[in-house]
Amino acid sequence: MAFFVLLSTVSFTIGKHFCGDELIDVSVFVQADHCGMAMESDKNLVPEKKSCCNDEFEVVKGQDKLKITKYDDLQFDQQFFLSSFAYPYNKLFEGVPLQIIPHKNYSPPNLIADIQVLDQVFLI
Repeated sequence: MAFFVLLSTVSFTIGKHFCGDELIDVSVFVQADHCGMAMESDKNLVPEKKSCCNDEFEVVKGQDKLKITKYDDLQFDQQFFLSSFAYPYNKLFEGVPLQIIPHKNYSPPNLIADIQVLDQVFLI
């Protein structure tokens, strides 16, 4: 639910670069890559020509107002459904009873020799 709220409130910009009528690049959040045919505008040398390339930006706005509803504002049937859903769902996650481990404080005996090597018994 939090993911959907975040997704619906995020605004972002889609940038598109066209060369003539052909779409060259589309990008989200950053400026689109150019095709390399953009005209350099040096006003002293060449009179200004119209470029064949253009950029379009499309802004997708997320919602900026959220409606917050309290439990008391809900109707009785909605409160009943919410309560009857939440109670069994909460019971699914009850803790496991504490288990007693009888050999927790037991220390194993010291090994003097490796019995498997002495008897030459190996698992393959």
